[in-house]
Amino acid sequence: MARQPNGEQVPGVLAIDAGNSKTDVALVALDGTLLGRARGGGFRPRHDAADEAVGGLAPLVEAVAAQAGLRPGRVLTTRVSACLANADLPVQERRLRAAFTARPWGLDAWVANDTFGLLRAGTDGPRGVAVVCGAGINCAGLLPDGRTARFPALGRLTGDWGGGAGLAAEAMWHAARAEDGRGGPTALSAAIGAHFGLAGANAVAEAVHLGLLPEERLHELVPVLFATAEAGDPTARHLVDRQAEEITRLAVVALRRLGLLGEPTPLVLGGGVLAARHPLLTAGLTARLAAEAPLAEPRFVTAPPVLGAALLGLDHLAADPAAGRRLRAAFADAAAPAVPASPPGSTGSAGGTGSTDSAAPDASGPASGP
Repeated sequence: MARQPNGEQVPGVLAIDAGNSKTDVALVALDGTLLGRARGGGFRPRHDAADEAVGGLAPLVEAVAAQAGLRPGRVLTTRVSACLANADLPVQERRLRAAFTARPWGLDAWVANDTFGLLRAGTDGPRGVAVVCGAGINCAGLLPDGRTARFPALGRLTGDWGGGAGLAAEAMWHAARAEDGRGGPTALSAAIGAHFGLAGANAVAEAVHLGLLPEERLHELVPVLFATAEAGDPTARHLVDRQAEEITRLAVVALRRLGLLGEPTPLVLGGGVLAARHPLLTAGLTARLAAEAPLAEPRFVTAPPVLGAALLGLDHLAADPAAGRRLRAAFADAAAPAVPASPPGSTGSAGGTGSTDSAAPDASGPASGP
């Protein structure tokens, strides 16, 4: 149930983009004025600890409230618009939305996966398709009437391939097999070993297994993979080519589900792997899209997804289009101050979108679940 106004809240949006590695929070007035902005650590809630995870965002919310001159403990604004990693399924969205609604941050709350934030950050309205290829890989599509195209994005269990973690694992797999003779030769083995100052991929695997090398450092192999591919290694080039194929496949399926394959449609591309604009990946992706989705309008977006979360909130509140332009300008001019206390959390999935195609209760964005 929506809260009643207390006479002090700012009409507007408390926007939250919570990713695996960082969380951005922004307080935005209805006219698009950026009143406060803060950044903290990652958001990886356990499936049974939504309230704990949302509670961990409190230092960031308090920081933006203080910047706006608002007292803590009061309803801050009209709408909480939260785009969250690891909000992969409708049941997770419902739990997270309930946790937000229970806090005095907005009169109501809306929750979706963070891919929708990227999508809205890269478009002029709630229409288009986005593919994020960062630590994981995911895709989401949205129409102005609230219909969405989504994927579970739970990793290999739901058919996903690639993203930074997946590419690093594939590079290790091929390199290790090349070393022991089960696979063909590849320069990846020597490149991986050299990166960590070890003999090769199997030595790296042993160091990770024994706790001598943090497993998190394997993400460093993504640029190693691309450099090896650029140098002409067939195995590395195959992996890059397959990543281009997977990104294209996600985009084409989402466009088809929404009936957008036959008309000009924004295709937002984001996440660390895509934002790096590796020539081989970009070329492979461009060629495939030209053949399979020629009317799609690819655009690489590096704007912060919290901007998209805020714009989705302003869409819901029927804000004037000038508000969106003012907000974009504000984000272009300022960086988020870091807040020492970061949200607690635990390991989760790679951050998918949630369910399959669904209808939203309003035209501001995707559904938060049935």
